[in-house]
Amino acid sequence: MVTKREDKTTIAATAKCFVPLLDYQREDVESRDRFRWNCWSRQAGKSFTKALRRVLRGILRRRNQVFLSAGERQSRELMAKARQHCQVLKIATEWVDSDYFSGTSFKQLELRLPGGVKVIGLPANPQTARGFSGDLFLDEFAMHADDREIWAAMFPTLLLGDGELDVASTPKGIKNTFARLRDNPEFGHSTVTLPDAVAQGLDVDIDQLRRSMGDEQLYRQEFLCEFIDESTAFLTHAQIGACEDAGLERQTPLSVLAGEKEDLFVGVDIGRRHDLTVVWVVARRGDALVTRSVIEIRGETFRSQSQRIGEVLLLRNVRRCCIDAGGIGMQLAEAAQEDFGRHKVECVTFTAGLKTEMASRLRIAVEDRAIRIPADEAIRNDWHSLERRVSPSGRIVLDSSRRDGHHADRFWAAALAVYAASDDPGAAESMTIRKLRYDRRGIW
Repeated sequence: MVTKREDKTTIAATAKCFVPLLDYQREDVESRDRFRWNCWSRQAGKSFTKALRRVLRGILRRRNQVFLSAGERQSRELMAKARQHCQVLKIATEWVDSDYFSGTSFKQLELRLPGGVKVIGLPANPQTARGFSGDLFLDEFAMHADDREIWAAMFPTLLLGDGELDVASTPKGIKNTFARLRDNPEFGHSTVTLPDAVAQGLDVDIDQLRRSMGDEQLYRQEFLCEFIDESTAFLTHAQIGACEDAGLERQTPLSVLAGEKEDLFVGVDIGRRHDLTVVWVVARRGDALVTRSVIEIRGETFRSQSQRIGEVLLLRNVRRCCIDAGGIGMQLAEAAQEDFGRHKVECVTFTAGLKTEMASRLRIAVEDRAIRIPADEAIRNDWHSLERRVSPSGRIVLDSSRRDGHHADRFWAAALAVYAASDDPGAAESMTIRKLRYDRRGIW
């Protein structure tokens, strides 16, 4: 049990004995910087290190610790790390899975430590950032939607009682608050690339990771901590982040979707061996389209894919579905249309002009914040991978060459869903699932 009489040296020594740390992690845990900015590679242990640092600092300073993460899933994972540290260090704790935060759809998690200290985990939102006093950790801050509003909401609370602030993330473009803080002289700065971490003992095969990723620019951003210029990106990280909703689940069970009162619209981008098949479901709520489920199918047979797509289309509140009918998608699209009718399923063959139109519809929805998506890193990177290029003939071409072997599957599935919702087909008149069967005795 760690008591309030134990000083910094004792607690730090205890942490060293029971929690294995690499040199750069130990330096961060023991840092006395009031404001600290960490730009660390993926897999370098940001959340692990920061959770330990803030638990120890909370006990030493007798101050509550507030963790803001990009989404509810990330919040739970970060709080689980803090709880694990307390268990290893034999710190008595009480775990509280609180009710929804007042006025929002976000859950507040609490870890209660000795001396009345609380570690509070919340999904990032300007509403949740207000009203708390204590030290603050902004986890993966470059990925927070409304990061500027969050910054304005929480920074004044740190000025009272000598509050501390840790900001950690991998880069996500140059037009966000995290990128702007890299030159702020008030912060202690720490940048750790993957090669830096490996040189200090992290057990990762860099060459294998680089080859398997198959995307040099994304590798440089995620593992070499480079702030990539977004001038050619069709959607910037800031634009994508602005339409993220930390309260949305990435995948909603079909039984829950069946009970939705709103109309549902579906987009399906077909893949087979190298690409994903993505089924993107949105609900119309007022003037906005809210993502209700993103179903990803990898490496399954066409028969299995057809079955899973059919399970979604069987939902009575699905009004319209647009399916990629180009190349390998033709058979699945035609089969779905035959089973569910032309009024419900539209086969879409991509042409350069149609792709531009569909991408533009989605971009307008993003700019107007008329579409809400889960705060999910795979979705964010996929959407951001689409680039605008100029062909030798001077024509604007949309391409996703950064992701070698992939074609922005999640982006195009979402674009198809927005396209499906753009022209309301009206009420369904009929739906045929399979051939009708009659009783042998002639009674139907």
